[in-house]
Amino acid sequence: MSSTRITATELFASQQERLALRWLAGQERGGQRVLEAVNTVARRPSLAGYLNAIYPNKVQILGTEELEWLDGLDARQRWETIHKIIDFRPLALVISKNQSCPEDLRSAAEETDTPLWLSPRRGHELLNHLQYVLARTLAPRVTLHGVFMEIYSIGVLITGESGSGKSELALELVTRGHRLVADDAPEFTQIAPDVLDGACPELLQDMLELRGLGVLNIRQMFGDTAVKRNKYLRLIVHLSKPSLHADSSGMERLTGDLGSRRVLDLDVPMITIPVMAGRNLAVLTEAATRTHILRSKGIDPAAAFMARHSHFLESAAQ
Repeated sequence: MSSTRITATELFASQQERLALRWLAGQERGGQRVLEAVNTVARRPSLAGYLNAIYPNKVQILGTEELEWLDGLDARQRWETIHKIIDFRPLALVISKNQSCPEDLRSAAEETDTPLWLSPRRGHELLNHLQYVLARTLAPRVTLHGVFMEIYSIGVLITGESGSGKSELALELVTRGHRLVADDAPEFTQIAPDVLDGACPELLQDMLELRGLGVLNIRQMFGDTAVKRNKYLRLIVHLSKPSLHADSSGMERLTGDLGSRRVLDLDVPMITIPVMAGRNLAVLTEAATRTHILRSKGIDPAAAFMARHSHFLESAAQ
């Protein structure tokens, strides 16, 4: 599982242009402050929120009301409040709407190497955007071996042993109008309790490696519509090499080789397709995907067939 962490400098650099951020204090050493996912588990508040002296957020946003509240405190209360907030070591303090920064707040941030930023954005814009960015950045993630594709509008991960034909299958699916997300090492992030978002590492973007042909650039060969930046994982198609003595059970012949695979905290449906000479794996993968879509809508062909068979036996017995 990949490490999920971000420093104040990384967050500032990634959002500087979008939020028009300016660094007011604490840049020299405060930029190395780290926010890790494990540190957020036991915390009661959200990652980003308005100024909170009781349950301080990791990114504290100071809007008009917060600064007015600070101005309403007497000198001692104000000093105690500012230092209480800073003592919790937030990743950063952000002042909204380009408001004038109180000098005592700037001094305290500089003395304690606490990142202090200024933005022209309104408080709720900062809150929504930073909460979204931090939640995705710190979400649990894992890298799996396989080819991740969009087939009939859903995300399908093709897995199998080395040499089982995953990349060749992916290339044929691309020629049939489906889209490549990532080859070899797709990264999956759990952005919600039931959602795994799959994407491609920047190094492998648009690339597909095939034995004998080397590395192919799918975008250049087939156009922009042949690739996709990310997709939610809904199905795993596993390519297996059947053993000589393997024999499918009667029920498996009706329902298919169905199962699931645990990815992070989610059980993802998995269909296993035996790889044998003469089988059209692209057609079989498309059929597996269509069948999964039908099952997700409550339509189960195997169950319908067994119900029809039972009805036939009952009618014959009468």
